[in-house]
Amino acid sequence: MGLFEHSVKNLHEMLVKKEISPFDLVKESFDRIDAVEDKVGAFITLNKEMALDVAEELGDAGIDPNNMLAGLPIGLKDNIVTNNLRTTAASKILYNFDPIYDATVVQKLKAAQAINIGKLNMDEFAMGSSTETSYFHKTHNPWDLTKVPGGSSGGSAAAVAASEVLFSLGSDTGGSIRQPAAFCGVVGMKPTYGRISRFGLIAFASSLDQIGPITRTVEDNAYLLQAISGVDENDSTSIDHPVEDFASQLTGDIKGLRVGVPKEYIGEGVQEGVKKAVLEALETLKKLGATVEEVSLPHSEYGVASYYILASSEASSNLARFDGVRYGYRSEKAQTLDELYKMTRSEGFGDEVKRRIMLGTYSLSSGYYDAYYKKAQQARTLIKQDFEKVFQDFDVIIGPSTPTTAFDIDGMINDPITMYQNDLLTIPINLAGLPAISVPCGFSAGLPVGLQIIGNHFEEGRIYNVAHAFEQATNFHKEKPSL
Repeated sequence: MGLFEHSVKNLHEMLVKKEISPFDLVKESFDRIDAVEDKVGAFITLNKEMALDVAEELGDAGIDPNNMLAGLPIGLKDNIVTNNLRTTAASKILYNFDPIYDATVVQKLKAAQAINIGKLNMDEFAMGSSTETSYFHKTHNPWDLTKVPGGSSGGSAAAVAASEVLFSLGSDTGGSIRQPAAFCGVVGMKPTYGRISRFGLIAFASSLDQIGPITRTVEDNAYLLQAISGVDENDSTSIDHPVEDFASQLTGDIKGLRVGVPKEYIGEGVQEGVKKAVLEALETLKKLGATVEEVSLPHSEYGVASYYILASSEASSNLARFDGVRYGYRSEKAQTLDELYKMTRSEGFGDEVKRRIMLGTYSLSSGYYDAYYKKAQQARTLIKQDFEKVFQDFDVIIGPSTPTTAFDIDGMINDPITMYQNDLLTIPINLAGLPAISVPCGFSAGLPVGLQIIGNHFEEGRIYNVAHAFEQATNFHKEKPSL
């Protein structure tokens, strides 16, 4: 039995008793990376020398019994900045960027003495649903190497599924944690907007982005979320809300739980195999004492259109800073300042990033702002109000994480509209700023299916308990891909 087969709690107990050492765990991580990384392609940059040094230091000092993450190996999505460790956002324009500070979540992980194994592959600037737009390479799904791992946090999900790291951090702007978690058969949490600091997260869409954990089990996820949560003076959008002991809320008791199932989430466009797995999961929850009723989120149909206008508009603004003047890639062909801006951005950004910058700039331009951007914001408000109405009568909302299982590599990369539809079931949650988790709930044609559990603002504890109760009643989380 490999060390990564154990839970965070078990590994912590073994470390405290000195039955294993942090060095053992880090070595197992790098040994696994050596064995499977050429197939999976989850990492962009490894932190091997530093990670092994930190592991030895922690082993010599001993593990704090109250520090649950101490000595455990973690991977970080490559849009989370790390001091003196290359951070590229999977883009040519940042191919040589070595930050001089740590993101707040990285500071918190260091305080918790978790060990950073390296930086994980992603869609360029988190723009994509398949981890195929990365400048460096494509990541493959460990369950089927011909399939995508999802995106944009595809490297983060694939690394956990392939047992290259114990857990990882991703970012979720429109489903970029939950969708790859579903595709790779792992647990991915998108927290309430503002629960976790975005300071040091390379921005895509500032009103939507949120960092979150990807793990093998719900309990592991709860420990990691607790470690990275909290208000931050460096992020004006972070909210001063108490950091809860999420793991203590995993009672497994969901008797009387009121579950709403949106008819829009299990209707047309959802694969039969996905629908079947989700309906069976709902039956499991009923047996555990929950009541299940159909509800409606009528404005969900405007989610994708609203999201791509709003997210692209914010991206147009956020990515204006990448101009070749201060850091990152700089075109060598430019003769004038205007040429420097144009050529650097033309050569440094990939097609998907350019597409979204252009869409966003157009939406914000004079004469189109009211017709597109303002209208999208109005639709966002209606979507948020739909959720508020349902949560007056229900504790959680449940449906599929994705309308399909993982699709073929190169299958949709040239069809952006179809690609965008993959986020159909996750986008509304980001627009409303709500928390949601994806947990494995079955398989369709040998590929994992994700169950999405959505809660009201700051009700991650309740979401975790529902997810944990389901997890304990099933064995899907124990299934592993055979690489």
